[in-house]
Amino acid sequence: MADSILKVAAKERREAASTMDKKTTALVKQIHQSKHFIAFTGAGISTSAGVPDFRGPHGNWTLQAQGRPRTEHANTLQAIPTLSHMALVELQNRDFRAVSNFEKGDHDHRTTRKCARCGGHLYDTIINFGESLPPHAMQLAQKNAEMADLCLVLGSSLTVTPANTIPEIVGQRKGSKLAICNLQETPVDGISDIRIFSETDILMTKVVETLELPIPPFILRRRLVVKVETQEKDRHRVTATGVDTDGTPMTFLQSVRLEGCRRVARAEPFIILLRELLQSGSKLKLDLEFMGHYNEPNLELVHKYDGEGEVLYWLEFHVQSGEWSIVKEEGLADATESLVIKK
Repeated sequence: MADSILKVAAKERREAASTMDKKTTALVKQIHQSKHFIAFTGAGISTSAGVPDFRGPHGNWTLQAQGRPRTEHANTLQAIPTLSHMALVELQNRDFRAVSNFEKGDHDHRTTRKCARCGGHLYDTIINFGESLPPHAMQLAQKNAEMADLCLVLGSSLTVTPANTIPEIVGQRKGSKLAICNLQETPVDGISDIRIFSETDILMTKVVETLELPIPPFILRRRLVVKVETQEKDRHRVTATGVDTDGTPMTFLQSVRLEGCRRVARAEPFIILLRELLQSGSKLKLDLEFMGHYNEPNLELVHKYDGEGEVLYWLEFHVQSGEWSIVKEEGLADATESLVIKK
């Protein structure tokens, strides 16, 4: 907790290159042998993205204890996932199991936005100090820890309860292995099988290279529901709604424009009234303006009208190339097509 932070941060250590190679080889061997592998990440996994940790020499709580202001910081809304994040994505895609992930952040619990459906205040899902973990998330983590034969800790001081009990469950069980990668010592080091003092990106880059796997590029994925309702014969209501994977409304658009309509929808819910007789097969061209945190250009989405109903589109922005692509939920296997970028 913040109350336990000292003015002088714990000493950071870094392994020699030869030691790193030996420990990486040992870890990769454990990953190969593992039947149920979980990862536990802390704030240290995000420092290379410019997001500060808490207990490091320049951590949030360390600076607070010293009475020093932070002079440099990244905009967390624009931060790109680190090599460690993307390496875990690749391991999970390859059927290595990465389950437990307790990140910390500095945000107000209630956001300034409201739900587009019910009008209620939206609350973030970030766990701040003094707040409890969601029971279902903790139960899922405990369940997987009890099944895991390998747990990899990345960038965590393992001092915050009850989250830090997850690696302990694995480390204390006979036959299971616990690997910890953190620059500072942790109170759980004594039961670890592999202890690595290193930045997480250095370790995870070596791990995937040893496994002969690539580190995938970061792709920004959005989900958009387009709904067309007929109010009268030649009057239609077109609604565009951003949604999360669980169907919860999600804000990622600034405006929506429909070709042929003067009015631009600039507030949620994005509703455009169309006065036109639509035939089956008619094409509605929507110009989507995004928040632009990742410099996303506008996207033209062509919605084919086949009568009333909702259609879910998966929008993917390739940050490195600056290109958008879209997939309709119907026929995912053969419906992928690249869309024109409007700058």
